[in-house]
Amino acid sequence: MYYEKKLNRLKEMIQGINFKLTDGSLTVDDRIYPIVDDVIILLDKKYWPDTLKQRLKGNKDSKNTGSDKASPKVHAEHDVIAQDIQHTFGAEWSRYNTVLEGYERTFNEYFHLVDLNGLSDKRVCDLGCGTGRYSYFLRHKVAELVLVDFSEAIFVARQNLHDAPNALFFMGDIANLPFKSDFVDFIFSLGVLHHMPQPCLETVRKLRAYSSELLIYLYYGLDNRPYYFRLLLNLITVVRKIVSKIRNPFFRESFSILVVLLVYLPLIFLGHAADLVGLGEYIPLREQRGKSFGWLQQAVYDRFFTSIEQRVTRQEIYTLKDTFSAVKISNVPGYWTFLCQR
Repeated sequence: MYYEKKLNRLKEMIQGINFKLTDGSLTVDDRIYPIVDDVIILLDKKYWPDTLKQRLKGNKDSKNTGSDKASPKVHAEHDVIAQDIQHTFGAEWSRYNTVLEGYERTFNEYFHLVDLNGLSDKRVCDLGCGTGRYSYFLRHKVAELVLVDFSEAIFVARQNLHDAPNALFFMGDIANLPFKSDFVDFIFSLGVLHHMPQPCLETVRKLRAYSSELLIYLYYGLDNRPYYFRLLLNLITVVRKIVSKIRNPFFRESFSILVVLLVYLPLIFLGHAADLVGLGEYIPLREQRGKSFGWLQQAVYDRFFTSIEQRVTRQEIYTLKDTFSAVKISNVPGYWTFLCQR
């Protein structure tokens, strides 16, 4: 059992008194959490993806799940999951399931606000981990990793971090987790909260209970870009709301390839040319220069097939100072990445 020697760690993290671990489940008081491929299923049964239901069909432990008694009361009002988003990210990260070389560059861009050496003895949580593509670069730099995702991507993360014995894996809803206050020392959530049904900045405020330090990346409101960037975004939003309703895998694959070929690559080339005369900042997508075709295809999938997309400005992020003692916003693409300290 993967968690046999980690039970005390689970007791430190999860709300409850009586813990019992078996080969196929973790029981905390009167709630049973199934364990599948070393992933502890925190989601209420009504939010299980169809593939998970099939995997657990006939599992006697799974019949007793579904109670919300172990969930934190502070999040009870947000016990809502956008299941189309859950499906999209499960499909996306099953399709784009490898840790690409370019992810390390993005990891460094996101984490430049953080003293990585200061995390060496810390328990760190990746909320909305997807394939674990950023935790992958932390796995040997921290004392312990806690990975959480509400889609089947969590099983891909388990595979990608197969060489990380310090990692714990949970399928759970960020807005309704049964974790204790201060269950980790550091939380990062990159490109996730803006796809949730709840207002993303309110979610950041609620995460304060779980850790004294948060690193967050949210889509920016193009508030530092020329006005025509926002006009282009309005057009993209119309297209996104239409195509995000189409789940056909062949359509999504073909659409992603076409957008890379007809939109991304031409703009990247134009941005490179504009850089030569100091005008690159006026060209959309020029910051994607140097990314692989597979990376760009995944980026298109991520951008167009999610029905929920929130965007925030720098000024809106600074309102978090009503909850945190310090809020530091990065000026390095992608925007906006920021560090909150309690």
